[in-house]
Amino acid sequence: MSIKKLEEEIEKIKQRNRNVEADKAWETSWTRKLLIAVLTYIVIVIFFHFARLPNPFVNSVVPTVAFILSTMSLPIFKKIWLKKYKNERHSIK
Repeated sequence: MSIKKLEEEIEKIKQRNRNVEADKAWETSWTRKLLIAVLTYIVIVIFFHFARLPNPFVNSVVPTVAFILSTMSLPIFKKIWLKKYKNERHSIK
């Protein structure tokens, strides 16, 4: 393999890493969480309205807040799971 070919491969890997980092940043961003919360709220309001449930604007807050709380707690559980997963993988070898 030529040096030029290796440099091209390294550049492809670097670009892939930048894309992965950007995706990770989006997945963990408050912008994404807030956008999903707003969209969740809107969908639930529409559902509650058509289901003729009382106070759809107020009652839709509860499931939306539950979503936000679940996204806030997931990183904690992810850390625990990753630690356990890495320990199990390391002990197998």
